[in-house]
Amino acid sequence: MARILIVDDAKFMRMTLSNILNKGSYEVVGEAQNGMEAVEMYEELKPDLVTMDVTMPEKNGVEALKEIKEKFPDAKIIMCSAIGQQKMVVEAIEAGAKDFIVKPFDESRVIEAITRVLAK
Repeated sequence: MARILIVDDAKFMRMTLSNILNKGSYEVVGEAQNGMEAVEMYEELKPDLVTMDVTMPEKNGVEALKEIKEKFPDAKIIMCSAIGQQKMVVEAIEAGAKDFIVKPFDESRVIEAITRVLAK
């Protein structure tokens, strides 16, 4: 069972993703509220995959992604963004994000993206 870290500053979004992932037989090993927590939790938990919100306080998703990829080049990270954040999503993909999912989350799209990224 793949171990997943969810990173989003909105509790509702973390809950929504957590429910989707649990239904999809994935194990949610942690939830972070900002980019700083994401980096710390990644180092501690070494999850198989991270879902990373783009816009967060303290350290945004792109900064956290870059920091994680610097220390763990094999990290698998999927960005989560609201419509209208294309520029940051492009920057994230260039920095090593494997895919992105758009909010509000479409359950089948989330599972499809995670399955594809984990298979790589």
